[in-house]
Amino acid sequence: MIWSGFSVALCYITLLLCVFLMIVFNDPYGWKSYFQEELSSFFSICVCSLLLFAIVFYYYYIEDREFISKPKNVFLIFLNMVISVAFCYIFGRYIGIYIRPMAMFALICLFLFGRRQAIMLNFVFSLLMFTIDTYSNNFEASGATNAVYISLVLAFVCGTFAIFLAGNVKTRGGLLFTGVVLSVPTAVVLLLLELPEMNYEQFNWINYVAPGSYAILGCIISAVLALAMLPFYEALFNRLTVFRLRELTSANAPLLQRLRTEAPGTFNHSLIVAQLAESCAIAIGENAELARAAAYYHDVGKLKQPDCFTENQTGYNVHDELTPELSADIIRSHAKDGYDLLTAAHLPKAIADVAREHHGTLPIKYFYDKAMRLSGGDANIKDYSYLGPTPSSKIAAIIMIADASEASSRVLRDRSPENVERVVRSIIEERMDLDQFTDCNITMRELTVIKQTIVDALSGVHHHRVKYPAIRFNRAHEAVKEDLGEEDDAKS
Repeated sequence: MIWSGFSVALCYITLLLCVFLMIVFNDPYGWKSYFQEELSSFFSICVCSLLLFAIVFYYYYIEDREFISKPKNVFLIFLNMVISVAFCYIFGRYIGIYIRPMAMFALICLFLFGRRQAIMLNFVFSLLMFTIDTYSNNFEASGATNAVYISLVLAFVCGTFAIFLAGNVKTRGGLLFTGVVLSVPTAVVLLLLELPEMNYEQFNWINYVAPGSYAILGCIISAVLALAMLPFYEALFNRLTVFRLRELTSANAPLLQRLRTEAPGTFNHSLIVAQLAESCAIAIGENAELARAAAYYHDVGKLKQPDCFTENQTGYNVHDELTPELSADIIRSHAKDGYDLLTAAHLPKAIADVAREHHGTLPIKYFYDKAMRLSGGDANIKDYSYLGPTPSSKIAAIIMIADASEASSRVLRDRSPENVERVVRSIIEERMDLDQFTDCNITMRELTVIKQTIVDALSGVHHHRVKYPAIRFNRAHEAVKEDLGEEDDAKS
């Protein structure tokens, strides 16, 4: 937490440096007189900015202490704030106050932190911009003009509208469209606020409409800049956004391409687990996009030795020639191998953690049973168990259950809902008995919902199909009986 405090201090000093540069750029030849005559104004900026930074820090300290304890997260919050202030200054000072991208900060916060935090941060940012506009020489050295007060209202209203409009956006194109839609209510609010200032005796419609046009452009520029800045924050701070998650699960993702080529059985298994995990996450209110992405990559560690896993074998089983101890070591290593591979590829830690945790500390039953038979009952269960850790998130728990349920349902001859339900229930109960869910705060109600969701989904995936007749049609459209080898198989 001490380092987090240093991070806040560093960002605060950076903000003051930016404000100092603003004052100098505004009046390159007379800026010294500002500090001689308006030193109290600069002091007001320092005090108000410090209070606003303290409010943000205290908010996170109360609401999410684990998040704010990491200096990287502190830098992300306040660096985003400082950069947004700089963008607003550039557009406001050199083009017009109403064209400033006031919604950019709110949009970035929405996708980096979520709706609730974005609303609070947008409120603080609006006050911060108002403080700088009022006490600096951005627009008028003697104090805030009417436009500054209107800008304060616009910043809060525009940012809040943006947060709610973009709440369900899943694509970068959708974010750009949000900027276009946002321009409508923003322009209306601005024109209504400008009404009391209109001179109706010498009315000039151009002077009245121009601010609204600037506001429309400001909303579009906000969306464009948010689109441009989000990849920067995603890469620099390794943050997850819905856009990055969709990119990670696209067909062009390098690790998924390798998985599809080198371990096709594992890839197909991961696709089904992803469907199950996404459905379960939606059912209990977790991040469905993250669940799907984590499921795609949960078995990526099998790329190290794909032929050692049943789903990728085509007849020959390498474990027939290995000792149970060596086989168990190969099987359990895929969890850590996956974590190392994902970390080396700079994928988000949340996804890498699921790869390491999705088997927890469960025993590898097949090779433990084989060792017990070969050793006459003298085998240590710890030598045939995964190394853990156990799931630390609900999404990791979901994938643990979905992974085992999909694999177990494949070997069922009768895949009726009753049999599938029995298997999934047994999987969940066993993991509860082995304390696999103690670190992820998942509830019994959520486990019940997960169980039913998986049963419904697997019953649909492995539904009963009628047996097709063994005939094919030739060019003359005549039915010809086709020998599929079923009689020979029956005789053998």
